[in-house]
Amino acid sequence: MKFQKNKIILILLVLLINQYSFSQFSADYKKYKEIYPKESSVILNKEVVLIVDVKKSNLVIKQKVLEERLFLNESAKYNSKESLKYSHFYGLEDIEASSFLFNEKKNKYKEIKVKDFKEKDELTDVFYDDTKSINFIYSNLLKGGKSKLSYTKTIKNPRFLLPFYFGDSDPIINNKITVIVNKDIVIDFVKNNFLSEKLNYSKSEKRNKIIHKWELLNSKGYEYEQKSPSFRKIIPHIIPIIKSFNHKGEKKSILNNVNDLYSWYYSMIENTNKIKPNKELENLVFEITKNKKTELEKVKAIYYWVQQNIKYVAFEYALGGFIPREANDVFNKKFGDCKDNSSILQVMLQIIGVKGYITWIGTNEIPYTYKKVPSPLADNHMILTYEFNENTYFLDATGRYNDLSLPTSFIQGKEALISKGKNEFVIKKVPIISSKTNAIIDTTHININGNVINGTSKFLLKGYYKTNYFNYLERKKNNEEVTSFYNRQLQKGNNSFLISNLKEENKFTYDKNFKLSFDFKVKDYVKNFENEIYVNLNLNKDLLFYKLEDDRKNAVEYEFKPLLSYQTFLKIPHGYKIDYLPENIEVKNSFFKFSINYQKEKDQINYTQELEVFFINLSLKEQKELNKKIEEIEKHYKEFIILKKA
Repeated sequence: MKFQKNKIILILLVLLINQYSFSQFSADYKKYKEIYPKESSVILNKEVVLIVDVKKSNLVIKQKVLEERLFLNESAKYNSKESLKYSHFYGLEDIEASSFLFNEKKNKYKEIKVKDFKEKDELTDVFYDDTKSINFIYSNLLKGGKSKLSYTKTIKNPRFLLPFYFGDSDPIINNKITVIVNKDIVIDFVKNNFLSEKLNYSKSEKRNKIIHKWELLNSKGYEYEQKSPSFRKIIPHIIPIIKSFNHKGEKKSILNNVNDLYSWYYSMIENTNKIKPNKELENLVFEITKNKKTELEKVKAIYYWVQQNIKYVAFEYALGGFIPREANDVFNKKFGDCKDNSSILQVMLQIIGVKGYITWIGTNEIPYTYKKVPSPLADNHMILTYEFNENTYFLDATGRYNDLSLPTSFIQGKEALISKGKNEFVIKKVPIISSKTNAIIDTTHININGNVINGTSKFLLKGYYKTNYFNYLERKKNNEEVTSFYNRQLQKGNNSFLISNLKEENKFTYDKNFKLSFDFKVKDYVKNFENEIYVNLNLNKDLLFYKLEDDRKNAVEYEFKPLLSYQTFLKIPHGYKIDYLPENIEVKNSFFKFSINYQKEKDQINYTQELEVFFINLSLKEQKELNKKIEEIEKHYKEFIILKKA
């Protein structure tokens, strides 16, 4: 036993000594820890080499990647897991990964190679595709340690070249991109988000190859902030686009322009829904439209049925990510992705003799236009377009509770590529819905009881406010969750706000406004001093929601433009009179229109507040201008009315 105990102690000492010998820090660590004291890691080297060649009338494309990272704090052990993805379009080969521990005595790093790589399917409850991942763990990754990863990605379709990003969440010391292209290939490079970055570029020729090189040194880490736009709108990047190539004197177009992109897209939809709709689907369409008098009413009935009855589940196996499934299959299964929703919607309209047009579109994560980036990178979504009396309706059945005139919020302002036939398409921009459509209109009556206010409210929601409420409420499982949701969303005054006697009208309906009526109580809101009562009638201070931090680093993006209208009637307590009413205010600028108005009428005070917002996106410069505008009127939210005993 004694021998065994001494042996264990000896092993522990050896382990401690071994760990200590590798826990000291290299010159690189000390250098970059001083430069980036708040960062958890830095990317020392990031190199991408894209090789595009012509072989036997086809393009052969490989992309080699090398990344070396240095860890500056204890978070290293939480970053030891790594994952690489591949699919039908992107193959993976030549994967090598290592972790490095620094030995102070030898003044060098010891390499520990990763040997265990595991393959895994990447599936979620609502998303199924052919993406798989290679997963592995860096051994003994510690503060001051390094990781090194290299692999080759085979790009099987020349339309799917990946962007080169010159930025990451961590600083990058050296970022180098090399593109080696056969001289028979015409390739274009689209630059995005480069402002003050000093990007070094060179171009050379070697035999039958053209070599493009870009290098960016010491790029800062990009910090994610709330309400930030997509990283594609922030991080500097270059998009390579293969336009065409020559083989034995014959020119083959790939993505010269939008025409080429559309031709490829159309080739994947032209043979869809060639078979007759099944009888059950036809009967359903006739049933849900039989009492509808006009074409528009019939289209609404069909659109709303698809929203309600076809569950969104994404399937993107291989080219299935681009080819809609047959409407009969979607109807039988009652689920599908955006393409499948568009497919069944188009066929249901055809049954009543109405034309709907398959449409490709990018969500608000995608910042590119089709003219600038005529590639699949320009979109990530499919909808159906319907035209009636010179009006265009963008029907996205993956959304819920959007009426016919209301496109899903995430495609506002985006270009829609609308298919009109084999060689015919149009590009239209989805409108940004006006603030007057997205309204909250609140009418409240309150009275004072000591330091408590009691009130009754009628609350009306329109547009995206209504659809968002419906989407939240649909997920609530019981009355307790619903009540908790309403107490948060409808809050007035302070956190003691509590609703009772809630009534809902037009819940989960499409073409009517959602109405709520309720009673409420707010404790500790009124201030009483001797013969005076102080009460702030600004029960809602929504303008402050748009005030942003002065040290914010990114642009900001909101879901929609709102209009908020509050009308509050305060009954003056018996035996009191008005001693002070705050001044009225009305402000209009390029960002918003705002007003507060107080009026005395018999034994009550009528208060109104209106806020109409004119923007969705704000640059850093615009944020500072907006903050100044808000600060100028913020004091009005702090104003009290004073009631004095008569």
